[in-house]
Amino acid sequence: MKIQVRYFASLREALGSSEAIEVPAKITVDGLRELLWSRSEAHANALARGRAVRAAVNQGMSDGAVELSEGCEVAFFPPVTGG
Repeated sequence: MKIQVRYFASLREALGSSEAIEVPAKITVDGLRELLWSRSEAHANALARGRAVRAAVNQGMSDGAVELSEGCEVAFFPPVTGG
């Protein structure tokens, strides 16, 4: 199935603003993140397991267990800090 992946803040600087990709059915947000690691070294570094990265699915905050559907939009971004 095809989904849209968007990146924000420092992730956007490392990976670009967005990409449309084909993913297997029944993939979760965590599964997508793991799949993206194999796309390039930049993806592997930006989305590495130990890095704090938040996700939103169709503009709603999401945890890693959310299952994706055809045509959805997944956004990855670093946590926001205030000051």
